[in-house]
Formats: sequence, C-alpha cells, structure tokens
Amino acid sequence: MMAYMSIDTKPLQHPAEFDALCDDAKSRIVEISPDDVYAKLQNKEDFLLVDVRDRDEFDQFTIGGAQFMSKGWIEAKIHTIAGSKETPMVLYCGGGNRSALAADNLQKMGYTGVVSIEGGIKAWVNKGLPVTEKA
Repeated sequence: MMAYMSIDTKPLQHPAEFDALCDDAKSRIVEISPDDVYAKLQNKEDFLLVDVRDRDEFDQFTIGGAQFMSKGWIEAKIHTIAGSKETPMVLYCGGGNRSALAADNLQKMGYTGVVSIEGGIKAWVNKGLPVTEKA
C-alpha cells in the first residue's frame, strides 16, 4: 500500500472533442463505481481486472490483482488474457476516459461482460481504497 498524498487525483483538462468522444463511448457502456469493484474483489468474484493506463503509470501504482494491457494494445491483445468473449472484465485508467473508450471498442468486437470504473483509479484513490505501489 502507498501513501495517498503522493498520488495526483486532480482531473486533467481535455479538449472538447476528446470529452465528446468519451461521452459518446460512455453512452454505450456500463460504468461501475469504485466501491462496487472493491466489493467484487473482497467477495473474490471471478473477473478480469485490467489496467489500461500507460506502462509508466502502471509501474507507479495499481489496484492489487490488476493485469496490465495498455489502451494502445488492448483491442489487439485482449484475447491473450480473456478466456472468452463472455469473460467478465473491469477496465480502468486514470480518470475513466481511456477505459471507457477501450470498453466501447471491446463491446464492438463482441466482448459482452466489459465495464469501466467510473472516474478511474483517481476516483478509487479519492475513496480511500487500497492501491499497490509498484515502483
């Protein structure tokens, strides 16, 4: 576990076009709260937890048990970690945008059990939920 004071949870400012793209993707996917994901982890539910941030972000800290597959590769390589297109998956990124885009694309590819953590790992940290320091 790491001290939360060192994790920057301020939202990033994005261009309006990117926000519109993310809002469009979010209109087609399911977002799940950090608390609900934490409960799934505590109940040892069977699902794939995927961190879609960049490698340098993942290498700093992550949610325990998460697998790394960056947004840049997830569509091309998800089959290497998902048992089937019905495998339940929870994706997350820093603020919930990249994971929403990835979830939308995976759904378009036929994956049916994909959700995104609303607000990403920043919302997770703001809730005081545990992270694992990697660096």
